[in-house]
Amino acid sequence: MSDLFQQEIKFLTGVGPKRAELLNTELNISTYYDLITYFPYKYIDRSKFYTSRQIGSDLSYIQLKGKIRGFRLEGNRGRKKLIAEFYDSEGSISLIWFHGVKWIKDSIDENKEYVVFGKPSIYQRQIHLIHPEIDELSKKEAKLSSGLQALYSTTEKLKTNYISSKTILKLQSNLLQKISERIYETLPAYLVKKLNLISRKEALINIHFPENPELLKKATFRLKFEELFYIQLNLLKLKTTREIKFKGYVFSKVGDNLNNFYHQCLPFSLTEAQKRVIREIRTDLGSGKQMNRLLQGDVGSGKTLVALMSILIALDNGYQTCLMAPTEILAKQHFKTLSKFTEKLNIPINLLTGSTKKANRKIIHEDLQSGQTSIIIGTHALIEETVIFKNLGLVIIDEQHRFGVSQRSKLWKKNVHPPHVLVMTATPIPRTLAMTLYGDLDISVIDELPPGRKPIKTLHFFDSQRNRVFGFIRKQIAAGQQIFIVYPLIKESEKMDYKDLEDGYVSISRAFPSPEYAVSVVHGKMKPEEKEASMQHFVAGRTQIMVATTVIEVGVDIPKASVMVIESAERFGLSQLHQLRGRVGRGSEQSYCLLMSSFKLSSEAKRRLETMVRTNDGFEIAEVDLKLRGPGDIEGTQQSGIAFNLKIANLGQDGQILQYARNIAEQISEKDPGLSHPENRILVAQLQALKDSSINWSVIS
Repeated sequence: MSDLFQQEIKFLTGVGPKRAELLNTELNISTYYDLITYFPYKYIDRSKFYTSRQIGSDLSYIQLKGKIRGFRLEGNRGRKKLIAEFYDSEGSISLIWFHGVKWIKDSIDENKEYVVFGKPSIYQRQIHLIHPEIDELSKKEAKLSSGLQALYSTTEKLKTNYISSKTILKLQSNLLQKISERIYETLPAYLVKKLNLISRKEALINIHFPENPELLKKATFRLKFEELFYIQLNLLKLKTTREIKFKGYVFSKVGDNLNNFYHQCLPFSLTEAQKRVIREIRTDLGSGKQMNRLLQGDVGSGKTLVALMSILIALDNGYQTCLMAPTEILAKQHFKTLSKFTEKLNIPINLLTGSTKKANRKIIHEDLQSGQTSIIIGTHALIEETVIFKNLGLVIIDEQHRFGVSQRSKLWKKNVHPPHVLVMTATPIPRTLAMTLYGDLDISVIDELPPGRKPIKTLHFFDSQRNRVFGFIRKQIAAGQQIFIVYPLIKESEKMDYKDLEDGYVSISRAFPSPEYAVSVVHGKMKPEEKEASMQHFVAGRTQIMVATTVIEVGVDIPKASVMVIESAERFGLSQLHQLRGRVGRGSEQSYCLLMSSFKLSSEAKRRLETMVRTNDGFEIAEVDLKLRGPGDIEGTQQSGIAFNLKIANLGQDGQILQYARNIAEQISEKDPGLSHPENRILVAQLQALKDSSINWSVIS
């Protein structure tokens, strides 16, 4: 990258110190490079001209030629607006300005012809153009483009300081005139030729000032491909480096622990998906390379059983294992499940959490260091410096996106040589996001539910249908089933008209009175012992209804719970709705998820609820979520530093380009793993430039 690209933006013509500060704070633009890679969000066709008679408020943007006459000021002293009549060959239309009134009035010559451009709107029952762009027709500045004009996202603060989309476009023009001869190629010549790409210089010019639609299409593809290609190449390089640098412990045998469990303790037949994933893990563990595998599986798909069988392989080869969960509830759930699975094998399993008593903690620490304890399950307590292992060989991290980068790396470094790593998540990750965030990990997917599980039926009800829902709940309780009712808030919010837990608890207690019914309540602000006691009442079946916030999203496994009622379901994201739904359906009875909402729903909320009713497929739901919300909002990506830094590519829309970029990166990596060929020097230079902003996921996952 040329040093000119790192020049501070304040030195560009038309910027200066004040604008530079605004661009930096509002748009994170501080250098020439930041500006040239601040891409338009859409384009409008400036080749078409309308007449005043053709204008309607349904048009997005219009452009007219004519003269401006008849200025007048209206409004009181503090809120004046400037109104002018714009005349063309077929009539007139009013132009209105609320800001910059003096400048507009002084700069307009009523004898000259102008081009005005803007979005028609209705003001006082008439169609107007408010704050239109104005260019003098005879002096219309020479542009690098023809009819297509780029539009850039701005902020209210920028607009009030007269930095509009048009201002940014002008700055891009100034910048390209200054640096266009210094825009160098960033891809190898053989790749540009092979893929029939336009040059980087052509791409940057045409992304801001398209000559025609075809060149805009080529520029967009070139820049999106390059951005995604370098992410994939970087991830593959990290993976290659890890495999060369870190040799894994060889788990060469399958011994008594696994064989005895498989033949004597297996609670049900493994699904074909579970068998496939276990084969993949066994291959990794015996390869001599450090395993770094992401295990995806929907709620209830049997990931914990796969994790246990991986743990037993480690034990058979003389190594310790640990399983870290993000919450105490989930850690205890894993401890309970694994203890139940292995009770016939007489394998001691320990639990270490923040609430473990000091005396017990001391014993656990000593047993881990001596090797007496082979399996430890815990929370963040596992990463404390006082926790020392004798020979940690396998690390399993559940719901890993809930842990920070530094927290995971501490656990990863608990041995001289890095242990094998299995990362598990019940939050389905869209394929494109997985390729970007975890492109250096091997990925396994459990895409089947265990036999005997019935798909959960999901229904949508409006608040006015509540009596019908209550009637259904009574029938379920009479049949011996239990009910979750989840609320988005603990106390009523003045700004949000959503059902809150405290009000809901009162309503539910009234609708389901004691002694016929018993109701538990659980939320995040309760004391741990209160929360635990309330949860245990529900687990033991002493209460039939659990009123809760999303604290029960993970870590609760109650086979008798067959109905999940989600109040104000429009308030939740798709991923969270799917996770909550997964809290039921653990037994053999038919289970239900009832989505309650108001009548007033946004189009996005309707799409979310319709998706939930239509499908139980977590991966399909994740894809819809990605399209609706974008990668920046998908749970877990906040840790990555990758999804947020995309300048032009969109993981929700550019899956095909991403796959293409991945394939090309793989071809290059296979042919030249070290990127040492002279023709690939440019790739090494570009990866070095990206290094400072990239996170090495292969050593922290």
